[in-house]
Amino acid sequence: QVQPVETGGGSVQAGGSLKLTCLVSGLIGSTYSMAWFRQAPGKEYEGVAAVDSLGRINYALPVRGRFTISVNIALLYLEMDNLNTEDTAMYYCAANTRLVASLDDMLSRSEYSFWGQGTQVTVSS
Repeated sequence: QVQPVETGGGSVQAGGSLKLTCLVSGLIGSTYSMAWFRQAPGKEYEGVAAVDSLGRINYALPVRGRFTISVNIALLYLEMDNLNTEDTAMYYCAANTRLVASLDDMLSRSEYSFWGQGTQVTVSS
């Protein structure tokens, strides 16, 4: 069973940085898709960044140039720089053992079968 577990959330002032880590246990095989999603209070889930075993990477427009996703075996990272209050949310790691069809689909919640419990990121002004 694939089980993502996130760590690294916290509170930071606007302009600061945080790094999230997700340990994706049980991910056997060389084919995968992994992503970070977030959900702010009262809002829908939003795909933030995604990476797959082909080396494709996609970022949501609000975070391009500020967030960096990377993967090292079973560890998925999200480096977040120049954070602003709009980035305040619960951040979730998601994974799947298959590829998705397109770059846009990589940021679609429905493409991922395995989810972590989330880690809170709070950015204050």
